[in-house]
Amino acid sequence: MKKGKIIAVAGLALLTSGLLAACSGSKSNSAETKFGYVYSGDPETLDYVTSGKATTSDLVTNGVDGLLENDKYGNLVPSMAKSWTVSKDGLTYTYKLRKGAKWYTSEGEEYAEVKAQDFVTGLKHAADKKSEALYLVQNSIKGLDAYVNGQTKDFSTVGVKAVDDYTVQYTLNKPEPYWNSKTTSAIMWPINAEFLKSKGNKFGQSTDPNSILYNGPFLMKAITAKSAVEYVKNKHYWDKDKVKVDKIKLAYYDGQDQDSLARNFKDGAYSYARLFPTSSNFATFEKQFKDNIYTAEAGAGTAALALNIDRQSYKHTAKKTDEQKNSTKKALLNKDFRQALNFALDRESYAAQVNGKAGAATAIRNMFVPSNFVQVGEKSFGDAVEEKLASYGDTWKGVKLADSQNGLYNPTKAKEKFAKAKAALQAQGVQFPIHLDVPTVETSKSYVARMQSLKQSVEKVLGKENVVMDLNMMSEDDFNNITYYAPNAAGEDWDISGAVGWSPDYQDPSTYLDILKSTASDNTKTWFGFDSGSENAGAKAVGLDEYNKLVDEAGAETTDIAKRYEKYAAAQAWLTDSSLVLPTMASTGAGTFVSRIQPFSGAFAQTGSKGSSTYYKYIKVGKDAVTKKDYEAAKKKWQKEKAESNKKAQDKLADHVK
Repeated sequence: MKKGKIIAVAGLALLTSGLLAACSGSKSNSAETKFGYVYSGDPETLDYVTSGKATTSDLVTNGVDGLLENDKYGNLVPSMAKSWTVSKDGLTYTYKLRKGAKWYTSEGEEYAEVKAQDFVTGLKHAADKKSEALYLVQNSIKGLDAYVNGQTKDFSTVGVKAVDDYTVQYTLNKPEPYWNSKTTSAIMWPINAEFLKSKGNKFGQSTDPNSILYNGPFLMKAITAKSAVEYVKNKHYWDKDKVKVDKIKLAYYDGQDQDSLARNFKDGAYSYARLFPTSSNFATFEKQFKDNIYTAEAGAGTAALALNIDRQSYKHTAKKTDEQKNSTKKALLNKDFRQALNFALDRESYAAQVNGKAGAATAIRNMFVPSNFVQVGEKSFGDAVEEKLASYGDTWKGVKLADSQNGLYNPTKAKEKFAKAKAALQAQGVQFPIHLDVPTVETSKSYVARMQSLKQSVEKVLGKENVVMDLNMMSEDDFNNITYYAPNAAGEDWDISGAVGWSPDYQDPSTYLDILKSTASDNTKTWFGFDSGSENAGAKAVGLDEYNKLVDEAGAETTDIAKRYEKYAAAQAWLTDSSLVLPTMASTGAGTFVSRIQPFSGAFAQTGSKGSSTYYKYIKVGKDAVTKKDYEAAKKKWQKEKAESNKKAQDKLADHVK
């Protein structure tokens, strides 16, 4: 996820270099500049407006452009839109498209000009196909919710229209100061209506690059399942002078051979590589790369553990009796039991399985929303949440929620909470130990290590006589089928899942917290084990109605940003206290890398799809590995320039209000 998408944290999401270290490439003997690295999940579809998964948008973002994108400092800059204006009431956004931008086939043949109607077509297609990403815009764009819910069949009532061939306009239900950042997400990207009609149900076929059109910096030339994805530079791209890479090849990586990343970097096949301090060969790589190893800072994505409060399937289970199944269900509905798990999880040990002991703290995340994602007046978001948690009693006394510290790990609190839970559960006839099924990808060494760390810390603190974490080893395909790609809640066959995480779509806490509402499209099954919109007894039992109310109240505050963030802090405080979602670590960045990049040459953003480490438009490549000294100097320079650039961009916002 970067990008507000569900991210497959079992794989590449914990391999990427993060948002501060863009990718690089190596130069061959020819005049062509090549980039090489890995990807870890085949897409279900290339239909970018209907998918809400990183496995799709991470691959398509290099081929399709939306209205705006991010520059190297995180500012929103023109892409398909050359300019835009915002009405004084903040409800109407009007974008003027650049003339001459074209659609091309995968073979590089010109198909049509990109026009305003393509953005209307894209949104209508997303609505008609019930896109997984509708949560992002369904309640934002006027009339869209009514259309999606069938209250009207006339799409012209929806607040998007082509004023003319080069002007597209959106009308919102209420002001959203962060609206423009949503345009970098795939659900907002254009589709050519004639091409869509010609492809029918074959539009966006997952293994066919010719099933979509391209208006972006690269053309996808080939995609072979569990093998490779290849691109070439779009020589006719409107902004081709800023594309510094000619060819891209991403090799499939299942996490089984961690050291293959460093080996392929050394041999020149990969342009950068993550190093794993826990691998058996790390000492060797330290000697080989010595002055070239650097540490990237954490990105905005959050990896977490989800708790299934309404499990329906038991095809992958260590449970032997119905009594064990029922006991686990009752335990997970008990807040004291969930809090005991939360306090028993040693996040530093968990993160060390990826980053090593020295780098573990850098990656730790204690809240679903990163603690410094926004400022609440003079306070960080994390500080505001800590203040709200004070009203929940002594449970949270002394708990620190800022990132990069093991603030939640507290064996004493864990045991106290478990004792309270056990007494209540035994009164309900629950038998101990509670068995928790944890699906685990047997080929991913990093993922296995994290789940083993989870098991060890929880069982050590709470006692095996009380809680047993059953790591169910399975193939990656089986794992994905019961988690990431499960079609409905009945297919979510687990008690605790580490296959969840989130990267933000836009710069507002709602981008994280909205998706966990019990009414959130497609997300409740992934996080809680029940289908959204259903009257679920478990959801009511754990109080998600109260959470919905808190999030809605925050979203309704559109005039006072500080007050808005205070309200979202209250929603995050409820979520933290509920312990329904257990954040673990940043899902991007915060790792050890070697690279041949020119540091910070790529686009940057905490949100959306156009400022991530999987977007290669701006990256500049070199022949030699960057030294740590050069990287740190470049970071210091970039941070200073970024602060100045962001201030100038903020000052210019008033120019867009008409």
